[in-house]
Amino acid sequence: MRAVGLDEPLFVRRGKGAYVTTADGARYVDWVMSFGPLIFGHADPETIEAVQQTADEGTTFGATTEREVELAAEIVDAFPSIEQVRMVSSGTEAAMSAVRLARGATKRDRILKFAGCYHGHADALLAEAGSGPATLGVPATAGVPSGAAADTIVAPYNDIESAALAVARYGEGLACVIVEPIAGNMGVVPPEPGFLEALRELCDASGALLVFDEVITGFRVARGGAQERLGVRADLTILGKIVGGGMPIGAFGGSEEIMRHLAPVGEVYQAGTLSGNPLATAAGIAVLRRLRDPAVYEELERKAARLEAGLTELGVFQRVGAMATLFMGSDPVRNFSQASACDTARYSAYFRHMLERDIYVPPSQFEAMFVSLAHGDEEIDKTVEAAAEFFRP
Repeated sequence: MRAVGLDEPLFVRRGKGAYVTTADGARYVDWVMSFGPLIFGHADPETIEAVQQTADEGTTFGATTEREVELAAEIVDAFPSIEQVRMVSSGTEAAMSAVRLARGATKRDRILKFAGCYHGHADALLAEAGSGPATLGVPATAGVPSGAAADTIVAPYNDIESAALAVARYGEGLACVIVEPIAGNMGVVPPEPGFLEALRELCDASGALLVFDEVITGFRVARGGAQERLGVRADLTILGKIVGGGMPIGAFGGSEEIMRHLAPVGEVYQAGTLSGNPLATAAGIAVLRRLRDPAVYEELERKAARLEAGLTELGVFQRVGAMATLFMGSDPVRNFSQASACDTARYSAYFRHMLERDIYVPPSQFEAMFVSLAHGDEEIDKTVEAAAEFFRP
C-alpha cells in the first residue's frame, strides 16, 4: 500500500460476489479478486459448500485422496500437453518443482527466463522478477546467494532475437525456458505474434524444455489457458490460483515421459505433506467442472469487453480475456522496461481516487485487474465512471 501512497493496508473482513468489506466496515467493488482465482466471485456458494462438506470428513491426511485424482483428471482434460499432474501447495512450489524436474530430465543446469515475469520466490527465479519486487522497489535477488541465480539467464520479454542469442550461447547447457505465456506480473502484456512460437522452436532445436507458467492464465483466459487461446504447447505447465478455487494449491504437469522422472518412480525428489490438500482439491473440482461450459468464458469476455470499452480511451488499456491492466503511459507496453517507464506516481493517485469512490483496483501499476462472473454491468459502469472522473481535465 505504500507504493500507492497509503501507510496501512486494507484489512478485509469478508467478501461476497464482486465486493469486499474491510474490518472498519468500508465496502469496495473488488477488481483484485485475490489476484485471479475467483472466477465466480467471493464466497461462491458451490465452492463454499464443497469445502464445508469436505471439512466434515477431515482437513488433512498426509495421504492420497480420490479428489486429487479427480482434480488431475480435470486438468488433463483441459490441457492436451498434460498427461500427468503433480499437486503441490502453491504456485511458487509448482514453479520451483517444475524447474527442478526440467533440470533432472535434461541433466542440464541453466534456465532462461524473461524480465518482468514472476515465477514465485524460489531463489533461482527471482532475477528481474516483476510485480512484487518492482512494486516494493527492492532488489529482486536480495538474500539470494550468488550461486543460486548463477545459472539463471534473463532476456527481455517479447524479444525473439535476445532469446535466440541466449539459446545460441547457452543452449547445450539449457534445461528449460520458463515464461508467462501472457505476462501478468508487469501488468498484462500479451506475447507479440511469433514470440511463443519462436520459443517453441528454440527449445526443440536445443533440447531444452519449454515451461509455461500459467498460474494466472490457466483456466482464466480459456479453459485450457494460454495454450488453448494462443495455440502453442508447453513441455511443462505450472498451475495455481483457479485450480484450487481460491484455496492454497499449486500443480505442474506434462507428458508421461517427462513426469516419470519424478520420485517415487524417478530420481527427481518432490514431496509435501499438504500437497493435494482435500479442502483445496474439493474447491478446485467445484470450480473446474463448471468451467467446462463455454458460456462461462463467453460471459467473462462480454463483461471484460464492456470494461475495456469504457477504459481504453483513458490510458493504455491492455487486456487478454478476463485479465487487464490500465497503464499510465502513452504507448503500448510490450516488455518490463516499458512497463517500468509508466508513471507510477500517477497510478498511485489513480488508486487512491478509485478507493475514495469505493472501488478497489490493483495496488500496483504492475498487477492485473481480474473480471469475474460476479461483476455486473452496474459495477463495471461505476468503475468506468469513476476512472473517467480521474482522467477528466
